Amino acid sequence: MSAQTYLAYDYPMLSVFWSMLLFFLWIMWFVLFFRVVVDIFRDEDMNGWAKAGWLVFTLVLPFLGVLVYVIARGKNMGRREIAQARAQQAAFDARIREAVADEGQRSSVEELARLSEIRARGDITDEEFSKAKELVLTGHGPANGSGSGTTSSAYGR
Repeated sequence: MSAQTYLAYDYPMLSVFWSMLLFFLWIMWFVLFFRVVVDIFRDEDMNGWAKAGWLVFTLVLPFLGVLVYVIARGKNMGRREIAQARAQQAAFDARIREAVADEGQRSSVEELARLSEIRARGDITDEEFSKAKELVLTGHGPANGSGSGTTSSAYGR
């Protein structure tokens, strides 16, 4: 056997620790780098030339560029992220309210048309269609908003 065999004790535990630490620090730096790049594009206070300058600076000299950006603009970086999260949450809440309001205002005709489309796609059987149609026509279906679940649960699914 002329080939050397490397065993686990050839790489001491402290070296494993330092290798893992460097690896995770490297990953954290990449996360920070991408957050800085996203923040450069997110910032509405900067004009296009300033954004281009920061982007070139962080791409050409990544370590120095990210460090300088975090020192110079890091405080507002968190504020912009919080503002974006709040705006996304408000948009999501508004969309949910709109969907709930639309669902509650459907007429029986719209519900019957929707049932017909579902049956035409083959998602429900003819028997389920007639049961759901009866529910809508008697006023116990989702068109009145008195149904206890979603539209699909009132249709037998």
